Amino acid sequence: MPAVQPQTIESLFPARVSEGTRKRVWDYWPAGLLALVILVLYAPVLGRLIHQWYSDPNYSHGFFVPLFSGFLVWRKRGDLAPSAAAPSLGGLVVILGSLAVLFIGSLGSELFLQRISLLGVIAGLIIYFFGWRLLRQTAFPLAFLTFMIPLPAVIYNQIVFPLQLLASRFATTCLETINLFPVLREGNLLMLDNYSLEVVDACSGIRSLTSLIALALGYSYLVDRRWSVRLFLTAAMIPVAIISNGVRVVITAMLVNYFGINAAEGFVHSFAGWVIFMISLIMLFLLHGLVTITDRWRGAIAV
Repeated sequence: MPAVQPQTIESLFPARVSEGTRKRVWDYWPAGLLALVILVLYAPVLGRLIHQWYSDPNYSHGFFVPLFSGFLVWRKRGDLAPSAAAPSLGGLVVILGSLAVLFIGSLGSELFLQRISLLGVIAGLIIYFFGWRLLRQTAFPLAFLTFMIPLPAVIYNQIVFPLQLLASRFATTCLETINLFPVLREGNLLMLDNYSLEVVDACSGIRSLTSLIALALGYSYLVDRRWSVRLFLTAAMIPVAIISNGVRVVITAMLVNYFGINAAEGFVHSFAGWVIFMISLIMLFLLHGLVTITDRWRGAIAV
C-alpha cells in the first residue's frame, strides 16, 4: 500500500483554514446581532403578514415569494464575494429612514408602510455591511419581495372594482355573441333566466393577475437576459389574466343557467379557476417560445 503523503493529511485537516474561516465568521457578529434586533422589531409585522397570506386567498402566493428571492440570491452566490465588499455609511441612513417609516406606519396603523419599510431595512443592511455594488447585484431579488406585500386598501379597491366591471362586460358580450340564453348586465350583476350572478371581489381576477405578473417576471428573469423580453412577457400577462378571468365568468354563468347555482360552487368553481390559470401559464410559455422563434428568424434573415 503506498504511503500517505503528509500534505494529504494536512489537506484533510486544514487547521489554519478552519481558524481563518472561524475568524471571518466572528468578524460578522455585529451584522448577526443587528439582524436579530431587526427581526425582533419586525416580529409583529411579519406575524400579521404571514397570517394574511394564510387567510386571504388573494395573497396566498406570498409564501413562495421569499423562497424565490432567496433562490435567486443563492443562484448568484458566486458573484457575491465578501472580499469585494465595500461597506458604506449610507446604509445607516437608509436603515434609519426605513425605521422612521415603520414608526409612522405604526402611528397610523398603516400596514403597508410598516411592511414596505422592512425592504428598506434589508437594503440598508446590505449597503452598510457590503456596499452599493452588492445592492445592485441583489436589486431584482429584493424588488421581487414587493409581491409578498398586499396592496393598501385604497389602491386595491381602485383596481378591483374596474376589474369586476370588465369581467362582467366581457362575459355579457361573449354570452350575447353565442346567444344560448338571454343575459342582462347591471353593473357587475348578470341577470340570467332564473338566477342573478354577481361578479364579486373574488371573481374580479385580481388574484390571478397578481400571481401571473409575479410568475411572468420571475420566469422571464430566469430564462432570458433581455429586459425588453422580460417586460413584454410581464405586460402580456395583464390582458391574458383579464381575458382568462372573463372566460371563467362565462363558464360560471353557463353552469348556473343550466344546472343551478350549486353547480358553480365548491369544487367545480375552484377546479375551473385552476384550469384557467394553467391555460394562462401555457400562454406565457407559448409567448416566450414565439419570441424566441421570431428572434431566430430575424437572425437567419440577417445572415
